[in-house]
Amino acid sequence: MLIAGLQKLTLLDFPGKTACTVFTPGCNFRCPFCHNALLVTDIDGGTFLDEEEFFSFLNKRKGILEGVAITGGEPTLQRELPLFIKRIKDLGFLVKLDTNGTNPEMLEALIEEGLVDRVAMDVKNDPSLYGETAGLKNFDITGVARSRDLLLEGRCDYEFRTTVVKGLHTKESLQGAARWIEGAKEYWLQQYKDSGNLIDPRGLGAFGEAEMKELLEAVREIIPGAKLRGL
Repeated sequence: MLIAGLQKLTLLDFPGKTACTVFTPGCNFRCPFCHNALLVTDIDGGTFLDEEEFFSFLNKRKGILEGVAITGGEPTLQRELPLFIKRIKDLGFLVKLDTNGTNPEMLEALIEEGLVDRVAMDVKNDPSLYGETAGLKNFDITGVARSRDLLLEGRCDYEFRTTVVKGLHTKESLQGAARWIEGAKEYWLQQYKDSGNLIDPRGLGAFGEAEMKELLEAVREIIPGAKLRGL
């Protein structure tokens, strides 16, 4: 299992839990606004954390941490992910997985085997704008739609989330995204922030707080329980 980074404590990445965050390298998207762009475009294997070193850390945090959040990059690109998660679960920790939804086969296997306690899936935009928002031409959304359907079945705790970017999103496109996941129990609009290491920030910007609240109200016409994050 390739581990590109470790945040030893987070109170945000795993809602309601005290956790650590594991970062995996590599992604099959090229979202221009990605805040972890160095994990996508500038992967340095010489800085990876040894897996056994991670589990040594985790063993020492029993009774202190409740869970592990696994993010990226795109974690489901790692074939060793199921075994890695099983080791975490065997130590008594909860697991949250962040994913772009492009590997529904692995996602379904993780859910069926009870290896994920919560899944956070990105919803990039209205389906007609998915490829443009993900930085890919002629993107086939079929796999992501299958992952959406898996989560909507409610077999594990989940959330959908959209990072809202001026230059890529509009009220209409966010309403289109909301319709695509209509019936979701949890949908978050996240305010875009420039981390300083973006893939292609040209023409992109953040909506202000008042604008985000207006966009939220538009989305709530479809998903009444939608919320804001990051303001």
